Amino acid sequence: MRRFALSVDIGGTFTDFALFDLGEGVIAATHKVLTDAHEPARGVLEGCQDLITEHGMAPGAVELMVHSTTLVTNALIERRGAKTGLLTTAGFRDVLEIGTEQIYDIYDLFAPVPEPLVPRSMRVEIYERIMADGTVIQSLDSDDVVAAVSTLVTAGVESVAISFLHAYRDPRHEQAAERVIAERFPDLPLSLSSRVAPLVGEYERSSTVVADAYVKPIVRQYLHDLISRLGDLGIVREPYVMLSSGGTASASTAAEYPIRLLESGPAAGALAAKFFGELGGHEDVLALDMGGTTAKACLIENGTPAVKQWLEVDRVHRFKPGSGLPVMAPTIDLIEIGAGGGSIAWINELGLLKVGPRSASSDPGPASYGRGGTEPTVTDANLVLGYLAPDSFLGGRMRLDVDAARSAIVETVGDSLGLDVMEAAWGIHSIVNESMAAAARLHIIERNRDPRDFALVAFGGAGPAHASAVGRLIGAREILFPVGAGVASAIGALAAPLSFSYTRAYITRIDSLDNDAVRALYVDMEDEAYRVLRAAGVDDAAVHIRRSVDLRFAGQYHELEVPIPDHAFDGGWEAGLVAGFVTRYRELYGRELTGLPIESLNWKIVAEGGGAQLTFAEKPVMQETFSAPTTHSRQVYFPVPNPGYVDCPVYDRELLSPGMHLTGPAIIEEAEATIVLWPGDNARVDGYRTLMVTIGEEAGQIQMAGAAAREEQ
Repeated sequence: MRRFALSVDIGGTFTDFALFDLGEGVIAATHKVLTDAHEPARGVLEGCQDLITEHGMAPGAVELMVHSTTLVTNALIERRGAKTGLLTTAGFRDVLEIGTEQIYDIYDLFAPVPEPLVPRSMRVEIYERIMADGTVIQSLDSDDVVAAVSTLVTAGVESVAISFLHAYRDPRHEQAAERVIAERFPDLPLSLSSRVAPLVGEYERSSTVVADAYVKPIVRQYLHDLISRLGDLGIVREPYVMLSSGGTASASTAAEYPIRLLESGPAAGALAAKFFGELGGHEDVLALDMGGTTAKACLIENGTPAVKQWLEVDRVHRFKPGSGLPVMAPTIDLIEIGAGGGSIAWINELGLLKVGPRSASSDPGPASYGRGGTEPTVTDANLVLGYLAPDSFLGGRMRLDVDAARSAIVETVGDSLGLDVMEAAWGIHSIVNESMAAAARLHIIERNRDPRDFALVAFGGAGPAHASAVGRLIGAREILFPVGAGVASAIGALAAPLSFSYTRAYITRIDSLDNDAVRALYVDMEDEAYRVLRAAGVDDAAVHIRRSVDLRFAGQYHELEVPIPDHAFDGGWEAGLVAGFVTRYRELYGRELTGLPIESLNWKIVAEGGGAQLTFAEKPVMQETFSAPTTHSRQVYFPVPNPGYVDCPVYDRELLSPGMHLTGPAIIEEAEATIVLWPGDNARVDGYRTLMVTIGEEAGQIQMAGAAAREEQ
């Protein structure tokens, strides 16, 4: 019997599937279905049933299933979580509203902030107190805890978060409260700040544990129902769930730490770029993942995406940092903008053309979908420009309506700005390109790197159609289009190891470091890591642990992550920490400060073991010079060398073999995505069937066409 690994990635518009043949080392099948925003599991089950029916997959042959989801993100943004209560130290009931007392917009003294997930009436103070050094100055009264939770349960609370002062330093009171509540209310979901986010920052820690408790009941129910319904289809393996940090965890572990799923899908995309970049011989790549709703850019250096310790969700102003709810959870560092195939074009109050961040999503979708949408989107513009074909979208399973796309563009954009349909469509397309390029350029430059040093890995349902233009704008020299680019995030999830990360706060100057205290922190974290991985079926001998610490100059606000050497805790090992910090500081900021004390903040581990171990079989390149066969041609718009439509050859991705060469302009179609090569681009197919594109010499010479140029200026 053939052995398969199955990956499912739920996006805002489409749910993607990748079926990998573990024996042959090839992608056996890919698939897309429209996401059901109200019941995302329905799309998962529909797609699995399609694979079983259309591709002859035996459900019992699925040995591994990995699942990434937007469930947690959507629950927080749409406020569809459980009714949640909060137990907190007396005097700290209003931390969620006080926040950090910082104004995120210095020009707006009344800038709104997001409503706390827990209303004030559901926050109960408990008389207990532990100091920052772990000294107990007021013991916890169990009767107070029972009385408080009884009140919350009577009020209809479905989940409870516990966040006591300085619990990151000493969790005894939170653990004692948990034992009392579990005995009296055994079915009540609980989240402890000392377990979810044991980090310094009273507001951030409380915000995180509240978010975890808020989504825990729905994540538990979702995973339970999904596993049950997959079992009905014959897929009996419990799925692994993609975490924001770039690893996977068992469904049971994910249900205990649901806030770790916040950026599940984007993390899978970053791993896809890492995986395909390494196959193509590149350790430094920029991932460009453009789907139906958003576009994400992630910088991968030395084969590793950076992981940050916190992010914001549910921002009042999507692109204004500080206007959302902070969540302290390890997350792959990426930048996200509201630019996808479903992004809606509109005219602002100044009469300027804008695109996004509003999206048509999957319901009703772009006007060309014929599902009731009337507003013009990026997909509609790409259809009018010839980048997409009406009869080959999703491999021909979904026909696009060109007339509806034209009408929507003309009515909203063309008539308002005095543009014909071609000019309006190109304006929409190019504005999205500029938005993605600006975000990607900022993401790279903030890390003191040059965009020209990175190959671009382009994927997602819409990414391959825009990558050649975006690459020119940021100065990239090479673009990689992996096989199955339209579902690459699903493929990337199969490359993720079983992994979980832990963090403990211990603030001290390095020159007065207590080795025994640090050693105790790591013993505690590593014991927990082994327990979690054992529960997922990983043998202790297969577990690999990476240690690191966040360091900063004393008095600074931002810290840098520094790896801890293998000989940690030996005599003089602190000197290695200092040297690593100074080197990293110089790389990032271009200078070195001397004479300042260095202090630690967070001590961390990442424990990995098992997982998919995805490997692609390389096909031999029989010949290096032969050209790819075209299937047909169609009229496609390009702004260079002369703006206008040209007769452009169209290639079938399935017919491209290793060693084949293509020259732009060209369109390469596959079932889930369309690749657009600009004039002057040169492409070859490598042994992994990745399309390796060298951008033409005229890179950067992108001009707005006709009146669209005047409008943008």
